[in-house]
Amino acid sequence: MPENELPFAEYSVRPASFAATLGPTVVVAPHPDDEALGCGGLLALLRQANQPVAAVLVSDGTMSHPNSTAFPAPARRAVREAEFHHALTILGAAAAAPLLLGLPDSRVPAAAHEPGFAEAVGRLRQFLEQHRAATVLVPWRRDPHPDHRATAALVQTALADMARPPRRLEYVVWAWERAAAEDLPTAEDGVRGFRLDIGDVMTQKRRAIAAHRSQVAPGVFVDDSDGFLLSDEMLAHFERPYEVFFESASTT
Repeated sequence: MPENELPFAEYSVRPASFAATLGPTVVVAPHPDDEALGCGGLLALLRQANQPVAAVLVSDGTMSHPNSTAFPAPARRAVREAEFHHALTILGAAAAAPLLLGLPDSRVPAAAHEPGFAEAVGRLRQFLEQHRAATVLVPWRRDPHPDHRATAALVQTALADMARPPRRLEYVVWAWERAAAEDLPTAEDGVRGFRLDIGDVMTQKRRAIAAHRSQVAPGVFVDDSDGFLLSDEMLAHFERPYEVFFESASTT
C-alpha cells in the first residue's frame, strides 16, 4: 500500500510523557535492528522516565547475508548480537542482559507444532515474569515479514498462560514499506492505533539505527553482494518524530 494511503498520519498523538505510565517494559525484537527501527524512541523515553527496560532477541540474524564466506553463520550471529547490544546501550536500555533465543532467521516458528515454538514460549514467559514486565513491546501481528508475525504469535502464546499478562503495545516496521490493505488493523482486531511523540529522542534513535552497521550501507558483510541492507527509502520512514503503535481498544 502506498505510504500516502496508510492511515498512520490520522492517528492521535500521545506525548512523550506517556512512556512514564508503562512501568517495567520488555521489548521483543525479531531481528537485531527491529528494536531501534520500530520502538527505539519509546525505549529512550522509558529510560528517561527511569522505567526498567529489558530486551529479547528472537532470531539469530544470520540470513541478512547468507552467502558471506568471510563471515560464516556463527560470526554473522556474533556481529549482529553485538550490534543489538550496542544499540540498546545507546538507547539506555542495556542494563539488563538480553534474552537471546537464537531461533533460525527467516524460519522463526509460528505455531505450536513447529520445532522450537514451545521452548521459546516458555523462555519468553519466564523472562517476562523475571522482569515483572508491566508492558511488552512486540511487532504488529500482521507486520509483513514472516519472522515478525511469528514473533507476535510467540508472545501472544506466552501471555495467554500468564495469570497477570503485561500490557501489549504492537509496533510497526515493515508495514511502512510493504503493507497491503489486509495487513492493517480491522474492526475484528479490536485495536486502536496511536502515534507517540519521540521528537526529543530522535538523535538517540538515529544513532541506535546506525549502530546496526551490518544493515546500513556500506555494511560489514561486504563479500555477499546479494545481502540485505536497509534502503534509503526504508530508513526515511523512521526519520519521523513519532512512532506508531497498536493497542487493545479496551485498554486505551
